Amino acid sequence: MQVFNVQGMTCGHCVKAVTQAVQALDAQAKVDVDLAGKTVNVQSTLTAEQVLAAIREEGYQAELT
Repeated sequence: MQVFNVQGMTCGHCVKAVTQAVQALDAQAKVDVDLAGKTVNVQSTLTAEQVLAAIREEGYQAELT
């Protein structure tokens, strides 16, 4: 399980965008977004760098915690 701090998420659309961005690279990825905590938990075969790139491509600031 990788945990990312993601800034800029404010609504359900943000949750969907981040989830779909990760799952576009790994359809089996489990993505759990906590809007209040500004965290995204990802269980996937993707590297942290791949997940960060996908989230950042959606326009959010992200870092591995």
